[in-house]
Formats: sequence, structure tokens, C-alpha cells
Amino acid sequence: MLINCVAYQEGKKLSDIPVADISDYLEKPETFVWVALRDPDASELAEAKLEFNLHELAVEDAARGHQRPKIEEYGDSLFAVIQTVELVEGEAELHVGEVDVFVGPNYVLSSRRNTTQGFLGVRARAEREPHLLAQGSAFVLYALMDAVVDRYFPVADKLEAELETIESNIFTQGAQRANIKRLYELKARVLTLRHAVMPLMEAVGRLYGGRVPALCLNTEDYFRDIHDHLVRIATTLDTIRDTISTAIQVNLSMVAIDESEVNKRLAAWAAIFAVFTAFAGVWGMNFKFMPELEWKWGYPMAVACMVVVCLYMHRRFKKSGWL
Repeated sequence: MLINCVAYQEGKKLSDIPVADISDYLEKPETFVWVALRDPDASELAEAKLEFNLHELAVEDAARGHQRPKIEEYGDSLFAVIQTVELVEGEAELHVGEVDVFVGPNYVLSSRRNTTQGFLGVRARAEREPHLLAQGSAFVLYALMDAVVDRYFPVADKLEAELETIESNIFTQGAQRANIKRLYELKARVLTLRHAVMPLMEAVGRLYGGRVPALCLNTEDYFRDIHDHLVRIATTLDTIRDTISTAIQVNLSMVAIDESEVNKRLAAWAAIFAVFTAFAGVWGMNFKFMPELEWKWGYPMAVACMVVVCLYMHRRFKKSGWL
């Protein structure tokens, strides 16, 4: 689906144009065309390929989708894959989408899939800054990438807040099993965001310093800023991962401590009842000359003896914390 197709000259918007007229505007000096697609089908990508002379491998990746974040160079053009990560209300898992951006000296083609968040605000922001938009298509790539990366921050903050909530319940009696389940679910969401951040951070690092694509020579500082943002997010995610691992170990230790307490109680009661078993076993033997058999106070004395010993053991176990 075509969202918009706009021509810009020297940073200023010329007009919305039909797709069929793209090739005419590409021939004008100091002009570039910015096309935005959403969930494009094969025919739309094929038409864009002809208009912009896109590399067939890049078009194939965009049509297939589900690509790892990357930035590839094809001659004087770039192809960038950026993953969007969204929090969906009422769903436990993060929603992962994809933005494919084709960038050439005089064009930008963005295509988004499986994402509810658009980029109309990015276009409006760029049009309000014509002196930056005059830098050409590379600035548009920066603006799109910056918008996606900025949307990672609320997700990371949400994950961090959820971890703090779980941590506050770690020492709640009987909550260990539920905590471990929540921690593993949180760890899966952290890995989802990390899989979007880390490859992109590596790719953006090639757009400033060293050998930089010709398109990005005037926008290196902007891409350095994006890289710094990605480093901050990656650091936050690594901290969350380490804290989750520690929290899981603490929960497992709490489970082991609870089991130890239960085992101590069971052992204490088993020892107490062993007294009854021992006395009953001795007095239950059928000896001919048992001294207490003919004594009328023998049975009460035996029961009293067992009760006294058991009470003494119970008191000792209670004092030592086993009961």
C-alpha cells in the first residue's frame, strides 16, 4: 500500500507526485523522491525496482521479510533493515515488525511491515527542518532510523520496571515459582529487543568513521548519535540480563531454603515418632519375664515415659529452629 510519494528540492517539498512520474523527478538536479510503503505486495516492489533501479537482492530481502537488522551497500546505494519492537497492551510478548529502507543519491524508499506505528511524524519533522533535509537522502535514512531507535527506549524502560516489580516480590513466601516463571518470560522479551539492537548497532558503526559510504559523508555525526543511543540501550539490556540471572539464582536459593526447612521439620517429627516406635517395640516383645508385665502401673508409666521424652525432643527441636 502506497502511503505517500513526495519530491523534494534543496530541502523543500515540491509536491506529492504519482509513482509514474518518479523517473522524471529523479533527473532534476538537487532533487530527491521520498516514497513510503506499508505491507507492499510483489507488484508494488517490482514497480519500485524499475523506477529506482533497485538491486534485485535487496528487493528480494524486502519481499521476503523477517530479515536480521543490517545495512548493505550496493554500488552508490544502501539497503537498511531495521526491526521495530512494540509493546502491545494485553499481550505478554513483544511485537516485532520490520522497516526496509532503500537509499540512493536521489531517492528514499521506505517499506514497513507488521508494525502499527507509522512515520508521518518523521516526514513532518524533516519538512520543518529544510536546512537538514537539504543534505539529501542520507538525512532521511537517519531520521527514520532515529525514530525507530527512540521507540526502543520506552520498551527498555518498561522491561526495567517489570524487573523491579519482580525483585520486590523475591522474598515473598510462596511466590518463588511464579517469580521464576515471570523472570524467564522477561528474559525472553529482553532477548527479543536485544536481537533488534545489537546487529543494528554493529551496522550503524560502519556509517561514521573509517570507510564511510559516499551517501553518508555529510551525515556522519548524526549516525554517531544513533550509535550512542544504541549503546545506551544495549548497556541497559545487559544490566537487565545480569540482574535477571542473579534474581533467578536468588529464587532458586529461596526454593532450596524452603525445601531445607520442610526437610528439617519432617526429620524432627520423624525423630519424635521414632521414640514411640522404640518404646513400643521394646515393650511389645513377648518375653516371658518382662519386668513390667505383671505391674499394674507399667502401662501408664510406659506411656508417660514416651510422652515426656517426646515433649523434651519437641522442645529441643523448637529451640533449634527445626520446628
